[in-house]
Amino acid sequence: MTSNKMTQIDETRIAVVEELLNERFSCRAFRPDPVPRPIIERVLNAAQRTASWCNSQPWQVVIVSGAEKERFRELMYSTAANANGAHHGDFPFPREYRGVYLERRRESGFQLYNTLGIARGDRAAYAKQALENFNFFGAPHVAVIHTDEALGVYGAIDCGGYVSNFMLAAQALGLSTVPQAALAFHSDVIRKQFGLGDDRRVVCGISFGYGDVENKVNSYRTSRAGLAETVTFVGE
Repeated sequence: MTSNKMTQIDETRIAVVEELLNERFSCRAFRPDPVPRPIIERVLNAAQRTASWCNSQPWQVVIVSGAEKERFRELMYSTAANANGAHHGDFPFPREYRGVYLERRRESGFQLYNTLGIARGDRAAYAKQALENFNFFGAPHVAVIHTDEALGVYGAIDCGGYVSNFMLAAQALGLSTVPQAALAFHSDVIRKQFGLGDDRRVVCGISFGYGDVENKVNSYRTSRAGLAETVTFVGE
């Protein structure tokens, strides 16, 4: 009986996790309503439980809201609009997308463009939509995630875990999120804006708030590979 009770409890708990993961998506249109500070702090407290290499907890987070967020938005949009495609990220961009990784990237991109009615091959429209990253898609808040340079790739990997848990906790509290590597393309600007030391490495941003569920850009969902494509079982 005890065993059955435990099984039932476990099933209930995993069902909650599965539901949150299935619901979460990269939101690209937000309502302007600010999120109350206690809710933001609850997200942050939950994400702080993220596992990290040697419990180093290398993430540092800047939460930008209100008038400061608007100043940051104007700065980032202007920087990106005048960069002519150049960027100065702290971590190298993928050298190449090949095979199934290229296929998945293209599928995701075309889902976005098709939803917005952007014709395939319209590079000017692609670029205009890409700039919406720097408007934070209208989100009232932005989290900037940065780590210590000396921790290298391990610090960045730990921050990736933190980002996932931040988004999951936000989803549980009725918020929408979008992780944005694009913001880290201009890490030098971010360091200067927030007075970060030269030893800090910007991993990404997360725009968050209450999603605009009526906006068509939020109507599609990306696919996920099956286990047969991603997992190898060895032994029993």
